[in-house]
Order: sequence, then structure tokens, then C-alpha cells
Amino acid sequence: MNSYKRLWIALIMVLGISFAVLGGIGRHIISHAPPIPARVTTPDGKILFTGSDIVNGQGVWQSIGGQEIGTVWGHGAYVAPDWTADWLHRESLFTLNEWAREEGGISYEALSDEGKGALQARLRGEIRRNTFDPATQTLTISQVRAAAFEELERYYADIFAHGRSNYAIPAGALTDTVKQRQMAAFFWWTAWAATTERPGEEVTYTNNWPHEPLVGNQPTPGAIVWSVISFVLLLAGVGGMVWHFASREPETNHVPPPQRDPLLGLNPTPSQKATIKYFYIAAALVLVQIAVGIITAHYGVEGSGFYGIPLAKWLPYSITRTWHLQLAIFWIATSWLATGLYVAPAVSGHEPKGQRFGVNVLFVALVLVVVGSLAGEWFGIEQKLGNLWFWFGSQGYEYVDLGRFWQILLFVGLTFWLWLMWRALRPALAKPSESRPLLVLFLISSIAIPLFYASGLMYGQRSNLVTAEYWRWWVVHLWVEGFFEVFATVVIAFLFTRLKLLRTETATKAVLFSTVVFLSGGIIGTFHHLYFSGTGPAVIALGSVFSALEVVPLVLIGFEAWENIRLSRQSNRAVWVAAYKWPILFFVAVAFWNFVGAGLFGFFINPPIALYYMQGLNTTAVHGHTALFGVYGMLGLGLMLFCLRALQPGKAWKDKPLAFAFWSINIGLSLMVLLSLLPVGLLQAWASVKYGTWYARSSEFLQTGAMNDLRWLRVPGDTIFAIGMFAFCWFLLGLLTGHSYDENLHVEEGSWELVGRTHGD
Repeated sequence: MNSYKRLWIALIMVLGISFAVLGGIGRHIISHAPPIPARVTTPDGKILFTGSDIVNGQGVWQSIGGQEIGTVWGHGAYVAPDWTADWLHRESLFTLNEWAREEGGISYEALSDEGKGALQARLRGEIRRNTFDPATQTLTISQVRAAAFEELERYYADIFAHGRSNYAIPAGALTDTVKQRQMAAFFWWTAWAATTERPGEEVTYTNNWPHEPLVGNQPTPGAIVWSVISFVLLLAGVGGMVWHFASREPETNHVPPPQRDPLLGLNPTPSQKATIKYFYIAAALVLVQIAVGIITAHYGVEGSGFYGIPLAKWLPYSITRTWHLQLAIFWIATSWLATGLYVAPAVSGHEPKGQRFGVNVLFVALVLVVVGSLAGEWFGIEQKLGNLWFWFGSQGYEYVDLGRFWQILLFVGLTFWLWLMWRALRPALAKPSESRPLLVLFLISSIAIPLFYASGLMYGQRSNLVTAEYWRWWVVHLWVEGFFEVFATVVIAFLFTRLKLLRTETATKAVLFSTVVFLSGGIIGTFHHLYFSGTGPAVIALGSVFSALEVVPLVLIGFEAWENIRLSRQSNRAVWVAAYKWPILFFVAVAFWNFVGAGLFGFFINPPIALYYMQGLNTTAVHGHTALFGVYGMLGLGLMLFCLRALQPGKAWKDKPLAFAFWSINIGLSLMVLLSLLPVGLLQAWASVKYGTWYARSSEFLQTGAMNDLRWLRVPGDTIFAIGMFAFCWFLLGLLTGHSYDENLHVEEGSWELVGRTHGD
């Protein structure tokens, strides 16, 4: 342990300082969130709506899909408008037209440039002035803005009552007139926060987002300056990392492989055998995810149907996208958790009494959560759960959509999983050994999984949107992108050391070092998701700097990829290593997509000046697909194969379907992004810079022939990707039925031996 002392100290310091900053700034964010007034009135004292209407309207929006049907403050789905930007633009045009008519004009557009300029200046003065009175909790707006609210309330009520194919919103999505008005009040409040300046400042509650020239919403000086600083820090960080690697004494992590597979002849424990069903349920879930993903993508060009079938009547976009994201999290997490349950007794050499029973109980619980939450999301979004939508339906927040009841059950399940891990690892932790430091890190990363998922329980049904967004990103960034990755890194190190392909000491140092470097930027880097979510300038500064540092270790991920490639090539010295070729190559793919998806495409949208124009556009979907599936999905597939390979170490695989699957999945994902998502996102970014955020998300722009053609170009990539995943699952099925095994070959003492029949039979 002493040889790792400096790394442990560095890790403790990084965790302590980072969470102190994250918590301290978070407290300030929540306490200085845009206020929800007790009442919104006109100058003559007439109450337009109340604070309860705003809060209830937020709940209405969540209950019908929330962030899975359009976006608010740039977070959510990409087909319908950003309701904040859309409301703001329409309210501004209504006001300008009313003023133009008062002055004798036909409309705002009919005025001269000088006339337009004068009215725009008047609009900016009115709409950016903060008229909220903290003493009386009253917000007063002009008569013309009140009239704009009434007009837009009717407009949005019509959209959700009668549907809009261009927005993939079916008829009857929301027909209750009281709820329609409440949701309009919530949309108005998000637009008010986006254009009203904080007291004593010249910047709005959302740091001037969205881009809207009519009201003077432009990037803040801080967004520009801190973006430049983040570029410089990224270059400095990369240079420092290169210097570090170049100055080190040459050290080889891998060792000459033994002549015989270390796992050959070992009998899997009952609990390890019980994990097999986890991998197959994960495979089934990924197939369902692909199916609803195809439907979701198609709604972008045919919002009310699927190739003429009126599917939206039963499965609207808001539901299919909810399922698409939730299923991704479910199957990836299932494969990772099952790997932990498999690895724990393997590294400790101890099978606790009743461990198999516990693994089976957890499996039943996970199936219950998956099926129950997906069904609840359908009933909730279809407005069939009444006031129970938050608990048993959909919370309406992207990535944490499942109802609070199912969320609590999942947390209990993760805690139970941690207990199963602990009881299996405890004997190994109790005795000194070379692998003990790696075991400690394994346990710490395991503890972090239920711990950081619990952050999703820190907001309630009626919490301010700022509070919900702050804690939601703890789940998405810290749980999914942060500590799950640390856990997976440790697991891979264990698997390779278990096969005696890596030295335990050097593997432990490498894992500790990479964890320190990754978390030093990754924890505080959570703020880059919150630049424009009702937060202050400090979030832009911290988020931009630390998200740039978060990318630093990813640009040198090629070292990890090359190490894995060398491991896969060691079959010329020990033939048995070839049996692990495809699991290792999936880990190589993880390294590639970590660099491209998380690194390049992540930093592409991370700087404040970039995200100001790109938030809520398909450039985010580029990062989401290449990072979520490219990194975490590929890792889940690799872990599945590694564990299934280790359960039958002596049996040869017919790996042609696996080779086909590997290349099809990677090529399909690349084409999906390069042919469709990235071009659509770049054109949207151009439209956002030139005209405003509202236009980049409008049907006037997205439903043109050229944009529809680009969305249709997803078909080649999606098809190749789907075929690859079906081939992968077919191969897994063959491991159950036997058709994926080559019965003519068996690994014996480090070489492939013919058994039974000859190849010619």
C-alpha cells in the first residue's frame, strides 16, 4: 500500500476539494434560482396567474413527457421546439406587432429599419427589466405582455389538444383546459427567467440564453473569455500529459502470458453461473431499445405515424424516446452490475453462503423495476395515472424519467447489489495481498454506484426546475459518466490480472492514476451541463475550465487502446489468448469512442460560447450517441463477452458472427453520426447563430426538404448498426443453444486441439 501512498492522497484530495466546490456552488445555485412569484399581475392589479399555477404547470409538462417532448432551457428531445425559445420569440413578435399597430403601422415587419430599431430598443427595455417585488412576491407585467400570454396560451393549448405532426405531438396529448393554462404559465416563467436580468446585474437568470436578437440575448463576456481560457487549458493539459508520459521510465503493464489459460479447469461458482441470465436479459433489452429507437428517429420525418401506420395513437414520440433512453441505461447497467457479481467471487476466491440466492433475488427485482417503470411511463404520459404520475409514471426528466417509486426500488436494488459485492470481497480485503489496493478501489467504486444514484432522490415533485436540474446532472454526469466508468476501469484491470496478462502492481498504479486524472476534471466538470439552467456566472467559469481538463486524459486514450491491441495479439505466444480476442477488441472500441465521442464531440459542445448556440440541437445528440453507446454500450458488450468467455474457458467459439457484429456495430454508429446527426446539428448551429435558437428548432427550418433528406440518411447507418446488434445477440443465443461453439476444437495446455470429429466431417 505504501507504494501507492501518493496516488491515494491525490485521490482523496481530488474527491474532497471537488465535492466541496460542487456542493458549495450548488447551494448558491439553488438559493439564487429564478424566483417563482406568488402572483403575476397587470399594472391595474389583475392577477394573470399565480405561483401555484407555475409550479403545477411544471408538473403538467413533466407528466406528459417533459424533456422527452421538446426542450426547456435547452434540455430534452430534439423534434418539438424549445418551449422557452419558442415562447420568447412569439411573445416578442406579438408585442412588437401590437406596438407597431398602435403607432399606425400594419405590422412590425412593415416598418422601416429605423422604426424596427426603435421598437426593438423599447422591447429590450421592457422585457429585460426585473419587475419582481421580493417584499410582496408579486411580479407585474404590462398589459401588452398580458395580452401576449392570453394569445400564446390559446396557441399552445391548440398544439397539445389537437396535435402537431411536425412536432410529433399526437392529438389529445393534453385536453384539460385548466392544465393547459397552467403549463402555459410554466412556459412563460421559463421565458421570463431567460430574458429578465438578475437584480444588480446586466445578465439574465439563464446567462442570456437562448440566443434571441429581438430582446438582446447575446453571449455574455464571461462565456467568450472562459471559452478561450478553456481552449488554452486544454492545450496545456494535453502538453502536460504528454510530458508526463514521455518523462516516465519505460514500464510494461503486460507480462508474457502463461502457456495455459489460468481459468481453464476452474469451476464457476453457483453465483457466477447465476449471472448468465443477467447478460441475456441485457441482450433482450438492447434489441427492444433498438426497435423503439428506430421508431423514435422516424418520428422526426413522420411525426404521427410509422411508414403510414398511425402508431403515434398508441406509442407517441414522448413515450418511445423515454423508453429508448431508459432501456439504454437499464441494459448497460445490468451488464456492468452482472460483471461485478461475477468478478467478486473470482478475485476473492470466496463464495459466501446464499450468494446465488441473493443474485437471483436481485435479478427478479431488476426485472420488476424495468417492466414496472416502462409500463408506468406509458400510463403516466397517456394521463391515466392522475396525480400519481410522479410516483408511478414518468418524472419527465431526461435519463431519470422513471417514477419515484421505481427510482427508490432501483436504489434499494443497487444497495442490495453493493451488499452482495461486499460479502464476496470481504475475505480478500481482510488479508494483505498484492491485489488489495485494487480491491479497495473496486469496493470504493462499487459504493459510489448506489451512492450517486441516490442524488436523483434529492428533488421533489414540486421542486424548482433549477434544483431538479442540478441533482439530475449528478445522476447523469457523476453516476453514469463518472463513477460507473471508474468501476468499469477497475473491473477490466481485474479481468486482465486474473488472466495473468497484466501485473497487479502496475495495473493498480495505472488505474489509480487514471482515476485521479479523470475525476480531477470530471466532478467539477458537471457544471458544463448547467451553464444556462438558471445559474450564475461562476458556473460558466468552473464548468468551462474543468470540462476542458476532463478531456485531457481522453486525448491520450490511444495508450490504453494500444495496450489492449497488444494483449489481443499475444495469441502467437499463447494460443489460448485468442479466445479472448473479441472481448478485448470491444475494449479497444471503447477507447476509440472515448476519444471521439466523449473527447472530440464532447469538447465540441462543452465551451460556453459553443454550447450557447448549440444547446438543444443535434450536436448534443452526436455526443450522446457516440459517448453513451460508443463508450458505455461497447463496454457493456465487451464485459458480457468476457464473462461468458470465462465461464466456458476451454470451449472454442465460432466467432465469424461476432466479427461481423463488431464491425457492423462500429461502422453503423459512425455512419449514423457522420451522414445524419452531425450535418443536421451543424446546419442547426448555423441557423441558431444567424437567426436565433427558436429558428434552429422550428418546423420552418427542420421540416424543409434538405433537412428531411439528412434525417433519412440515418437509415443506412441505423440499418447496419441494427443488423450488427442482431448478429451479436444471435451469437449470444448460440452460447445457450450450442451453435456458437466449435465442437471440433478445445483449448488444451495452451493450444487448440481437435476433439471428437475432424474439420472435414
